[in-house]
Amino acid sequence: MIAEKTNDWRRVATEDDRTRLRDWRATFVAAVAAARKAGHGAEIDREGKLLDPDAALANPAIPDGVYRCRVVKLGPKDEGNLAFVSYPAFTCEVRSGQMLQRLAKLSGSQRYNGVIFKNDAIRSIFLGTLVLGDETRALQYGQDEARDLAGYVERLGPNRWRLLMPKPHYESQLDVMELVPTSAGAR
Repeated sequence: MIAEKTNDWRRVATEDDRTRLRDWRATFVAAVAAARKAGHGAEIDREGKLLDPDAALANPAIPDGVYRCRVVKLGPKDEGNLAFVSYPAFTCEVRSGQMLQRLAKLSGSQRYNGVIFKNDAIRSIFLGTLVLGDETRALQYGQDEARDLAGYVERLGPNRWRLLMPKPHYESQLDVMELVPTSAGAR
């Protein structure tokens, strides 16, 4: 997934992804405003902390395990794209790798696949790629800029995390994935 074995995300992140991460808050606020302007205020309000840019709690570490994950897309990237979409839950898995954790969305037509790097007391960094349709393997990060993903993993509560992906290359201004342990739970 990552060409260089390192636990320092700065050594492997592309310049484009560094910019997307740096501008995350402005992107978050603009995406929510665009969705509200398009008439989705009630849906945004129902999501509560999930769509609050300042909701992150200390200790973002996410335990290994199986998660129910759902994606909310905010703000149209281009004319004709929807301003707000909330997809049903899919199955995701977080598991430890050699040096880092891996996060994979296991089903759906757009599957996120990448690694989680420790960053600071509030946010971990996610770098990965987008797997589309019936593809069976993820591209290596950095191989195709249009498929690269960058985001922040944040803790919202005792058993709730989110993955913020500012300025994804497809459809929206911001993708927010909610992760909640399944009944099998996090380990």
